[in-house]
Amino acid sequence: MPQKFVLRAAAIAAASALILAGAAGSASAHVTVSSPDAKPGGYAKLVFRVPTESDNASTTKLVVSLPKDHPFAHVGAQVKDGWKVVKTTEKLPQAVKVGDVTLSEAITTVTWTAAAGGVPPNDFDEFALSVGKLPEGVDSLNFPAVQTYSDGEVVKWEELAKDGADKPEHPAPTLKLVTAVTPVAASTEVDNPDTLARVLGGAGLLLGLIGLGLGLRAGRTRKATP
Repeated sequence: MPQKFVLRAAAIAAASALILAGAAGSASAHVTVSSPDAKPGGYAKLVFRVPTESDNASTTKLVVSLPKDHPFAHVGAQVKDGWKVVKTTEKLPQAVKVGDVTLSEAITTVTWTAAAGGVPPNDFDEFALSVGKLPEGVDSLNFPAVQTYSDGEVVKWEELAKDGADKPEHPAPTLKLVTAVTPVAASTEVDNPDTLARVLGGAGLLLGLIGLGLGLRAGRTRKATP
């Protein structure tokens, strides 16, 4: 078989695989949480990504539950055009010390409700919180969420993944708290790609000059021999 036909068939197969992967990804989309600056002991922006998994209904309401075992002393909700936001405060089962503050009550849920429209079918939107301080000595935080559609459907994203088990169908949004550690070697000049290239290039040039000098010397030696 000519090579060009083999390459064309491979390209078509790769494109088909990408399409299937994209379809599978969209089918398994769920409410997630991420943060560009979350660090234990600090303040962070939490971003909840909410896809509307419906062909004919919109997302009209989102309720996010905050951890009661690690409450936040500060919770600021993003103000979004076309959405009403409500923060609900509850009395904690027991007082919790957060930094220099001891909390007996805390904001435990934040609710966004669409005044009109909402998140259209097959689209997504993002809802943000500013919280702090994040707990120390904790690997992750769970934020169960409830998503309501314009047709009355309610989806609860509150299932927790268990070790060794398959990923749950409706997982709770989970934020990983991992402190980034910069390797010591990364700060040295030799690890810079440009610097390393210049060093290697200079070494190669030096070796070339040495080889050329030895060659010329050998040539003169042969000519001087009777």
